Amino acid sequence: MKHTPLYENHVALGGKIVDFGGWALPVQYQGIIKEHRAVRSTAGLFDVSHMGEIFVEGDGALAFVQNLITNDITSIENSQVIYSPMCYPDGGVVDDLLVYKYSGTKFLLVVNASNTDKDFDWIVQNKSGDVQISNVSADYAQLALQGPKAQSILQKLTDYPLDTIKFFHFAPSVRIAGFGALISRTGYTGEDGFEIYMPAEFASDVWQAILRAGADDGLVPVGLGARDTLRFEVALPLYGNELSADISPLEARLGCFVKLNGEDFIGKQALQNQKQEGTQRKLIGFELIERGVARDHADIEIGGEKIGFVTSGSFSPSLKKSLGLALISAKHAEVGRQIDIVIRDKRIKARIVKLPFYSKRYNK
Repeated sequence: MKHTPLYENHVALGGKIVDFGGWALPVQYQGIIKEHRAVRSTAGLFDVSHMGEIFVEGDGALAFVQNLITNDITSIENSQVIYSPMCYPDGGVVDDLLVYKYSGTKFLLVVNASNTDKDFDWIVQNKSGDVQISNVSADYAQLALQGPKAQSILQKLTDYPLDTIKFFHFAPSVRIAGFGALISRTGYTGEDGFEIYMPAEFASDVWQAILRAGADDGLVPVGLGARDTLRFEVALPLYGNELSADISPLEARLGCFVKLNGEDFIGKQALQNQKQEGTQRKLIGFELIERGVARDHADIEIGGEKIGFVTSGSFSPSLKKSLGLALISAKHAEVGRQIDIVIRDKRIKARIVKLPFYSKRYNK
């Protein structure tokens, strides 16, 4: 397994190491529920250094990136971040990513860890115009500090006025505990917080400095387990679950990130056709009425007829309920409708509910 620059720190903290897409990462330290609740109430620190970083630079960078993604980067300013799917010609999703706009000639694309090599190959295959593309993932570490106390904790380590970094904006050059870093007001938990990018050799020093700075504020290190339950509660998609080459962004309730009235992009025609004809499937949320926990990929039925499958299922530590996300036939996707989840050959009753399960608390 591959190690992030913080592997030894995780071991020293007693992290339970698992294989996550070929990476040795902590699934938990003190327990998923405890870590989850800390992020909702105080703050949590995540190692997300396995994520991929790809720079696109050159005079043709803006037009090239615009053609790769479904969202519109001409609508944002320098030092702003945008979320977007990146699609195949048939409308299936290559990956979902963040695009950091330094200028019209320089962009940073942050991609999912398991897709980094595939994404890089896809981007290079579609290269056009005057652009230079570089996969710098091995050179950088990434930390995420999330929760209502994230700003006050991080402010102890920098003179930079963090309250001036707006939601989905970034500061490209900030000193954190004496080390240079890029800081963005972004995250994957539904809470306020920051993602911090720095050269890999600084990661351990910055990680330890943040943990010390938050020691009296309830800050805890957080593993992959709580990272998943946190994103799940606010219905943020996970590639491979709610998005894939076989699930379009329109089916996954991401239509607001697909600008069909804007510039051309790969997959636009297929998605236009899908919107005009209406999607046959729709992502929904559900709550189990009977005892149980929905398993990923479990079948969903109505009256014994399969209508879809679970994309993510979990017990919600915040709401203390067993919940799930599912892709089902659009004609059955009505809030309040009762459905059956097939768990170990048993049909467990559930009810379709509104999304997100838990309200996001971003600082906008």
